[in-house]
Amino acid sequence: MNIKKVAILGGGTAGWLAANHIGKELLKRKGVSVTLIESPDIPPIGVGEGTVPDIRNTLKTFGIREDEFIRQCDATFKQSIKFVNWMDKKKHGEGNFFHHLFDVPNPYDTKHLTQHWLNDKQKSKSHAQYLSSQHAICEAGLAPKSITNAQYEGELAYAYHFNAGKFAQLLSCNAKDKFSVSHVHTNVTQVKLANDGTIAALVTDSEGELEFDFYIDCSGFESLLIDKALKVPFVDVSDTLLINSALVVQVPTKEDDDIPPYTLATAHQAGWIWDIALTNRRGVGFVYSNNHMTDEQAHEKLDRYLGASKQGLSYRKIPMRVGYREKFWHKNCVALGLAQGFLEPLEATSILLTDFSAKFLTLRFPSSTEHLEQLETRFNHAMGYAWERTIDFIKLHYCISDRTDSAFWVANKSDDTISESLKEKLSLWEEFIPVRDDFFSQFEVFYLENFLFVLYGMHFNTKAPPCTSAEHEHCLVRLQQRAEIDQYLINKLPNHRALLDKIKQYGLQSI
Repeated sequence: MNIKKVAILGGGTAGWLAANHIGKELLKRKGVSVTLIESPDIPPIGVGEGTVPDIRNTLKTFGIREDEFIRQCDATFKQSIKFVNWMDKKKHGEGNFFHHLFDVPNPYDTKHLTQHWLNDKQKSKSHAQYLSSQHAICEAGLAPKSITNAQYEGELAYAYHFNAGKFAQLLSCNAKDKFSVSHVHTNVTQVKLANDGTIAALVTDSEGELEFDFYIDCSGFESLLIDKALKVPFVDVSDTLLINSALVVQVPTKEDDDIPPYTLATAHQAGWIWDIALTNRRGVGFVYSNNHMTDEQAHEKLDRYLGASKQGLSYRKIPMRVGYREKFWHKNCVALGLAQGFLEPLEATSILLTDFSAKFLTLRFPSSTEHLEQLETRFNHAMGYAWERTIDFIKLHYCISDRTDSAFWVANKSDDTISESLKEKLSLWEEFIPVRDDFFSQFEVFYLENFLFVLYGMHFNTKAPPCTSAEHEHCLVRLQQRAEIDQYLINKLPNHRALLDKIKQYGLQSI
């Protein structure tokens, strides 16, 4: 049977990202329709507001202008994640932070500058400062581009922070206007299965029974299709990633407040705090393990973090069921977004994995039911690998920390909480600097440079390799050039908020 009617259940960022990816692909096929079904009664989670640089290409592919996106979504530029207090403060002092930057040099320089840094016994500069001028730009509070740069182009690599609700609305309008995606507001009250176990129809409270050939489950934590109807088991990874709760709040800001061009991730006794600045507010989340901290303690610590800016604001608690589906594609249904799984948002993983999965799905979107079994196997294998490697990357931040000031940090270093694949890599990296061949699959969501910034930002102890005189001289030249580029960019690039104000007023050059 040919697949002619596709349903996406659920709106929000995941649903509308999927609608744009799938709608754009299926627009090429005559007689194929895409319908997004959204409940009028269930609000989106609305806290996934950080991205990675891949999102720029996604938005460009959708035909969305960068300046319109910035205007409509209160967006700001994100050039890094600044990790504060992830190491023992007594050992590392007041400057106890590191940047996971987005802009990196060519592979040759990355390798040799890392080698040079490991051999530098003084270490007067951080590993990130060796590798990229973006460290200086972030610390100076500058933007990654100027008003004269074209859409999605800049002096440095970047991603965004944005208002999740407004982002979903922008994606919704784009999918409907450009890719002919239909939008139905109704509640699904029942999922009907066929004799072969596939989904046959959705029963709704206002639109009757709706039949489709293929279904995308973007229904969030409810997972109405992949879990409730198809009973696909959930793989719990709470024994590896110990975070399971979050308190979230939106903090108003003033028009002239500085906007950090990075996500701030501040570690605490039993987890960490995200702090994301938009143009008119901060999104703050206190992420913790309730096995190592009570909810009352979490409230008190978040109060202390916000200080006077709390202003009587109330917090919303989000319980986190950490893990992923045993299968992401089953029969005629694919799960995306929170229906696929959930990991703490330490490295903007939710939108990243949703975007990654949706792109991969469209590369081989089924045209008939005879292809389903083969494509299901392919998709599940690829996405399973991507999720497992993402878990390893998040775990890395905890297990290599030298913090021992609480049971939480001690537990994160226990062998029982670390996967065999990560143990093997860490053992290898004690002897050798990571190289690209350590990340051999195209389904690695995080690559060599991501690991380098975290490993050596947290002072991972790799044996310093021998360095030839030629390599030493090359690095000295590169470091001198880095200092010159740092100063050049500091003089050239505008203040972050000032650029955002200009973009709202004048826009950017055409793509």
